[in-house]
Amino acid sequence: MQAIYQDALPFDDVVTDVVCELPPLPSVLRYYDEFDDKIRSIVRLDATEIIEIKSNGIKRIIDLSKYDGSHSHLLKQVLVYLFSENLSPLTAVRYLADAQFIKREILEALLLGGPKGVNPIWERLRGQTLPHATYLFVKALLRLLSSHRLRGWSDDYAHLLSHTLPLPEQDKYAGVRSGDVFLSMEEESAVVRHLDMLADSLCKLPVQTGNTELNDSAILMCAYQFGMRPLQIATVRLRDVRIWDAGDTVNPAVHITFPMIKQKTASNSRPLTRKVKPEWSILIRELHFRRYESGAVGEDRLFALGSGQEAGRRISDLLTKLIPGGATATDLRHTAAQRLVDAGASQEELAEFLGHSDITTGLVYYATSANQAERVNKALGLSTIYSKVAKIAHDKFISPGELADLKDDQQIAGVPHGIPIAGIGGCSSGQPLCPSNPILACYGCHKFMPIHEIHVHEQVLSDFRGVVLFFHESSRGDKDSPAYLQLQRTISSVEAIIEELREDAK
Repeated sequence: MQAIYQDALPFDDVVTDVVCELPPLPSVLRYYDEFDDKIRSIVRLDATEIIEIKSNGIKRIIDLSKYDGSHSHLLKQVLVYLFSENLSPLTAVRYLADAQFIKREILEALLLGGPKGVNPIWERLRGQTLPHATYLFVKALLRLLSSHRLRGWSDDYAHLLSHTLPLPEQDKYAGVRSGDVFLSMEEESAVVRHLDMLADSLCKLPVQTGNTELNDSAILMCAYQFGMRPLQIATVRLRDVRIWDAGDTVNPAVHITFPMIKQKTASNSRPLTRKVKPEWSILIRELHFRRYESGAVGEDRLFALGSGQEAGRRISDLLTKLIPGGATATDLRHTAAQRLVDAGASQEELAEFLGHSDITTGLVYYATSANQAERVNKALGLSTIYSKVAKIAHDKFISPGELADLKDDQQIAGVPHGIPIAGIGGCSSGQPLCPSNPILACYGCHKFMPIHEIHVHEQVLSDFRGVVLFFHESSRGDKDSPAYLQLQRTISSVEAIIEELREDAK
């Protein structure tokens, strides 16, 4: 546990005057802990200077003992007000923690200046390099004064606090705009390959898979397939999992229910239910079975996690083993969102997937900073940004004879964009079982077994480039971005296979 506020501000008569005008502090301050689904209480708030807050499996201590009585009292009043606004308890703690960076003279001026004198004080505050939560604390303090009509403030100034006092610029989606937070095709392939291999091993020899490996891989699957936040993963209980075998013990139907989080009001929050990919459903089913076998009950947590932080750490640890340089649960969430947008999802569908109550929150995933020429260049698979991928997740190359020996449903054929294509290779599971588009989804799929004939893939590459040029010439490049991006990925994968064949021929 880490204490907050190392240095106290000197006693201030201005603070004392304001505190005297505020109502008494409540003897008990209650708040809701989403993770444990219970109401917690802070007792004797008016008499204690050491405040313990537990939320989402994390405990924090606010130490106000080094502050004089009036300043400590004012901070407690802001804490009570933040809780009344349904702010996350841990977020409220951060606001108070970063309030220590406000200089004495600035705080004095804020309390004395009133709404008419706040603008120059705010601009001075903005001119300093302070944590973002410091500015949010100041606004909360001014809203507190407004709610009690103190120092000239009233509810009539709500618009001033919301719009006229701008926060310092902060682009929390900078990584999304630059693309730094997205996993590459090769990195996504490594995640999929790991989950597929573990699922296959569970089907054959489940006893050889350790509980820790199974648990961490199931956590990774939730973050990768559903874009679940670590806290959402940590909150899933055994009773939140529904399994329907229907005679299929290998790929049962598995549904997981988890809560929406980070909602401004409780009315916006609702349970979200997701269906696990059939090939990976055995991961959840086996984990669910083992947890019950070990004596767990329905109220116990599926992944046996103590907090969202622990879930995030275990995801990062596993990704470090799978991907050079590693990645985070947040990277997986951004990648899942972008993957959905690239597939043509609407704003409403994206908001439902991410658990956003506001459909405009995900608009950043639809934005693009590349000019038209660069987009065409990327779609052609020639951009330097898209480096050659030497390890596409396919099993092996096969000869024309081996291709001829495959079952008909394993021989890949299709007519993407009106181009008849056949003889490019086989599918280890069978094309009728694949929910994706033939040909376009095959290149880059770990189940694809490309034929060891370079000229076949060169012809496919030429055909697809012709489609891209047609899109560009007919001005469809900007309008049909999902198809454009799918062609972009496919062409990059075809080129990777051609390059690999050329390396083999040397």
